[in-house]
Order: sequence, then structure tokens, then C-alpha cells
Amino acid sequence: MNAATIVMVVLALALLLIAYFQSSALAGLKIGGTTFLQTLPILLAAFAIAGLIQALVPKEFVARWLGKGAGIKGIFIGGLAGGLTPGGPAVSFPIASSIWKSGASIGVVVAYVAAWALWSLPRLPYEIGLIGAKFTLIRFLSTLIFPPLAGLIAQGIFSKFV
Repeated sequence: MNAATIVMVVLALALLLIAYFQSSALAGLKIGGTTFLQTLPILLAAFAIAGLIQALVPKEFVARWLGKGAGIKGIFIGGLAGGLTPGGPAVSFPIASSIWKSGASIGVVVAYVAAWALWSLPRLPYEIGLIGAKFTLIRFLSTLIFPPLAGLIAQGIFSKFV
């Protein structure tokens, strides 16, 4: 069990104890259970995709297009893939983990995660609908440089440590 899991379990138990004394433990557990059941299908799909990527995509392909030797091309591919990935962290992080374990460079994986967080093309319609097209365009253009830049920084500075 890793440290993050231990922290989450301790936090959940502490909140359960507090809720118990406020007579809301059962309601909280019901809400948590409902959230779990609603999230379970996407989690299963995300982990299946992550596993299938590792099993189906040849290591040579990853090395050529996403590995250290891919350079800026790989970083741009990682950024594009991140920007096109739908869903939340339950989808993007298993995919990031999968390409990392398959041999993608640190720069590619950083660009992927940064682009998913900043660009997320599948979320643009929501942003346009809720905040407006002008804001969305300004926000998108303002962040356009960051995923490739983050990938280049990670590759240039941290690749020798991983």
C-alpha cells in the first residue's frame, strides 16, 4: 500500500467517524456508493484502455514516436493526444501511466498531461456554452504554448533522472 492510499483511507475513516457522531454516516456512505456506481463504468473503460495500450502498441512504436529519441515530434504528439483525450483524470491518468510504462519519454508524458488539463478539446463546447466563445478562445490561445513548453522543460531537465 502506497502513501497516497494510506492518506486517503485515514481521511475517509476520520470523516466517517465525524459523520457517525453527526448521525450522517449512512447518508454519506449512500452518496459515496452512488458516486462509485456512476463512476465505475468509466473507470473500468479507462483501465481497460490503459492495459490494452500497453499490450497492443509495440514497444518499438512507442520508442520511435514517443520515446526519448522522438524529440519535439514526440512532445507534440503527446500534447495532441492529451488535448484530444475526453473525460476526467480517471481516463487521462491511466493512459498517461500506460504510455509511460510503454517507454514514452518524460517530456511526452508531461506534454500529454498538461495538454489534457489545459486544452481538452472535448470540453470546449461546455466552456463555450457556459462562459462564452470569446473567453474560451482567449483562454485556449493563452495556454497553447504551455504543454509543449512543459514537455520540453521536463525532457531537458528531468530526463536524466528518470
